[in-house]
Amino acid sequence: MTATAQAHTPLSVAQYLEDEQRTDIRHEYLAGEIVAMGGASDRHGLIAGSLHALLLPHARRKGCQLFIADMKVRIEHEGETWFYYPDLVLACNPADRASPYFRSNPCMLVEVLSPSTEQIDTREKLLAYRLLPDLRSYLLLRQDRVQADLYQRGADGRWQHQRLFSLDDQLALDCVDAALSLRDVYADVPELLA
Repeated sequence: MTATAQAHTPLSVAQYLEDEQRTDIRHEYLAGEIVAMGGASDRHGLIAGSLHALLLPHARRKGCQLFIADMKVRIEHEGETWFYYPDLVLACNPADRASPYFRSNPCMLVEVLSPSTEQIDTREKLLAYRLLPDLRSYLLLRQDRVQADLYQRGADGRWQHQRLFSLDDQLALDCVDAALSLRDVYADVPELLA
């Protein structure tokens, strides 16, 4: 018996966007391939929710839109398209509101690291997100300990990395001119504050 290889046709962007509106399961889109997303832990949700609450007044003051969990980010590079679902998306460019389902020019993206996504968030997404022309900050927050990795694009276009792990450390977030303490970001996870 011989196996017959079936030709695999990548899913089009239009079909992906249409399918994503008809399902309760979120999928990321990687150049024609889709990847189902898993659920999040309670810590994950508490940390993302806390950061959203802290950032929202600053985002509103600057005329930005702040999304938690369900807004896709579209990345295009060398003829390929990717869609990711960051935990938080801060979009400040009014011209980037043509689609109700994704943003292409966010100012800041945030991922709360999970054991199953840590390598993707710290490698694949770090490289992919840097392709976004308006992106100024990419923030990674751990949920197993107090730690933030902040990548920010300087005025010269170069990316700088800062690791913060003290509760009194301040996250200086350029997009919204805000400084937030890690103590406040992790306030809803008291077992990490001890």
